[in-house]
Amino acid sequence: MKLSPRDAEGFLARPDPRVPALLIYGADAMRVSEKRAKLVATIVGPKGDAEMRLTRMPGSDLRKDPSAAVDAAKAQGFFPGARAVVIDEANDHAVTGLKAVLDEWAEGDAMLVITAGQLTPGSKLRKLFEGDKRARVLAIYDDPPGRAEIEGMLRAEGLESVPQDALRDLVALGQLLEPGDFRQTLTRIALYKLSDNEPLTTAEIAMLAPQSNEAEIDDILDALAEGRMADLAPILSRLAAQGVQPVAVCIGAARHFRMLHALVSAPGGPSQAIQSLRPPVFGPRRDKLLRQAQNWSLSRVEDALRDLTATDLMLRSSTHAPTRALAERALIRLARMAGRR
Repeated sequence: MKLSPRDAEGFLARPDPRVPALLIYGADAMRVSEKRAKLVATIVGPKGDAEMRLTRMPGSDLRKDPSAAVDAAKAQGFFPGARAVVIDEANDHAVTGLKAVLDEWAEGDAMLVITAGQLTPGSKLRKLFEGDKRARVLAIYDDPPGRAEIEGMLRAEGLESVPQDALRDLVALGQLLEPGDFRQTLTRIALYKLSDNEPLTTAEIAMLAPQSNEAEIDDILDALAEGRMADLAPILSRLAAQGVQPVAVCIGAARHFRMLHALVSAPGGPSQAIQSLRPPVFGPRRDKLLRQAQNWSLSRVEDALRDLTATDLMLRSSTHAPTRALAERALIRLARMAGRR
């Protein structure tokens, strides 16, 4: 029987003792591992390993010895308490052994937690569990974590009562990062807020979040969109010293103005449109982008995009022209448009 994403969190936190086994599968091995670890911790508790109430085996063992899973599920330990059997990296070769467990399992036996990689609809292993009325199946997809899942992660890290604006930014950040990177970021935030009774702020999230490879271009894009012409040349010089090419600045500026175009052209206004930007923006950058949108009319943004497209073509096709000077002049022209309606 399949578990929906909504029901999955409840089952992992409060597994039904009448369920003989859970199959967790998906292409993202880290997310599969996280779900497995959460369920195992719930079943056996922190002392389960030391009290020998937890058995682990690779799925390949069931190919050699199909009865191994039945023996592990039926085995009785010296210590009281619920038991679990973890079978990792299972595939269709483990079906015979796992079918025997499902047929012979009785309440009081160890619950089996089986993990696998991506399984097609035709997989024998997947069909076995989906067709069993008592067993459960949890498919892990590449979708970013939702709000409820992030709230659960925060509670696990000891972060309670996170303000709504900070939670909004964490949801946006979860859509940008790989699951493992996002988990590490939450751990970093929790360590930063250790013994700090003040609420988590959006500025703290932005400070602790991994910086993108293009973060160094943000300064010149902000100066451009805010009309700070005097700042353009010094920032461009600094970027040139770091090896950033003018064409990269032009590409970044075009991307930035496409975001501004989406904001200023939205029927509901920039504040509503920014919620649907992809990739999402959060923290101080979100507030800064909203302020910049107030300085640009739709016609000016479209003029800026046409100018950037022409400049980009010139930079890419030119072999002898001073590319830095071309880029600087284009940026100054655009900065002059800021604030003009």
